[in-house]
Amino acid sequence: MPKILCVGALTMDTIFRLEALPAGPGKVIPLDAVEVAEGMAAAQAATIARLGGESALWASAGDDAIGDRLVKQISAEGVDCSLVRRVAGGRSGFSSILMDRGGSTIIVPRYDPSLMESPAAAPDLAGLDAVMVDVRWPGAARLALEAARAAGIPGILDADMASLDILQSLVPLASHVVASEGAGRVLTGATDPKAAAEELMSLHSGFVAVTAGANGCWWSDKGAVRHTPAPLVEAIDTLAAGDVFHAAFALLLAEGRPMAEIMRFASAAAAIKCMRFGGRLGAPDRAEVEAFLRQ
Repeated sequence: MPKILCVGALTMDTIFRLEALPAGPGKVIPLDAVEVAEGMAAAQAATIARLGGESALWASAGDDAIGDRLVKQISAEGVDCSLVRRVAGGRSGFSSILMDRGGSTIIVPRYDPSLMESPAAAPDLAGLDAVMVDVRWPGAARLALEAARAAGIPGILDADMASLDILQSLVPLASHVVASEGAGRVLTGATDPKAAAEELMSLHSGFVAVTAGANGCWWSDKGAVRHTPAPLVEAIDTLAAGDVFHAAFALLLAEGRPMAEIMRFASAAAAIKCMRFGGRLGAPDRAEVEAFLRQ
């Protein structure tokens, strides 16, 4: 069973599902609400475990009560949290998220800058089959990708929205770059995801992909760009769908599956999540994805 190290964000999200996003000030009664430990890397690690893989999380949290709950929730998913750095006097990341029935969101995050200070070195990668990093803890991401390259294992970059400087510093270090449509636009200037994927191929010698939500994903294959369509579903919550996609991608990549199969599986996993409220709590298990693909 492959084991993957996920590096980056860990936050406590309070998600309120509303009939409609508020147009102005006032009190709004939610249709539903949930508090869930996530953040990109944490959601990915939890999803890998749910899909039947093994995962470890390298992230930062404060030494506060929120940090205790974060570690407890993610550990309960079967994730190895022994590498989570607890910063003395730090305030753990948290956010409030308003979501309407169609999944549109207003997100208000709060990150303590002290949590994002660069670590001195990457952890020991012995026994790991892949490393996946997000862009929220750039110093750790750089160290982890460099260590993955030295160890001869895949180093996957979840290239989500960040400054051009951060993206440009991380892309060359990764063996596999899976970029959101927005990050692809920042990196290449291309507004079309296929064009962004083509431009990324000229900038990066390894695998590249650009995801575009309901429009599917464009990815590199022997000098050409291929397209995997997204399954048609009724989305009610797209929060963490990208994290589920990346988790499924990393797990099947570590298993050595063909890329076309990887992209279909990751797209199906993300689609299932979109049909469920609760952020990463809507991530499917492996049997659910396989059954979905057989339909």
